[in-house]
Amino acid sequence: MQILNFLGILALAVLCCIQWRANRLLNLKPVDLEKMRLGQIAKLEEQEKAIKRYTAHLDDFRQRLMLSEAALKDSQAKFKALAAERDQLAAERDQLKTSLQKYTAALAERDAALKKAGEQIQKLVDDRNEAVTKFNDLAEKYNALVKQVEKSQKQQ
Repeated sequence: MQILNFLGILALAVLCCIQWRANRLLNLKPVDLEKMRLGQIAKLEEQEKAIKRYTAHLDDFRQRLMLSEAALKDSQAKFKALAAERDQLAAERDQLKTSLQKYTAALAERDAALKKAGEQIQKLVDDRNEAVTKFNDLAEKYNALVKQVEKSQKQQ
């Protein structure tokens, strides 16, 4: 009987070990599941935070994009205004070039007329000097003749 008791106790101990092992696995599984659930909750929270950051970045990007579009439109308007101003200045430059060419031509004509007038004045000065020289020669001859006449009247 002792052997039978011993075998019964041994069987009971083996059965207790098997039961303990089964209960242990059953108890570990919920603990593992709870750990996994907490890990998944933490992961979901991180993902929600990441989504919020991404949403904030997206909103910021949208604002920057709208500002960039507004700046682009403003820049295009300024560019068009500058292009119009450039075209106007080019037209004014062309007009000024034309006016300058006309003015240069008029100055050249004036210089030619002044040169011609200077030549004419020089000719007139030369003619006047020649006439004065002839007049002086004539006056000298007249004076000499008057002196001869006076001399001859005195001698008579």
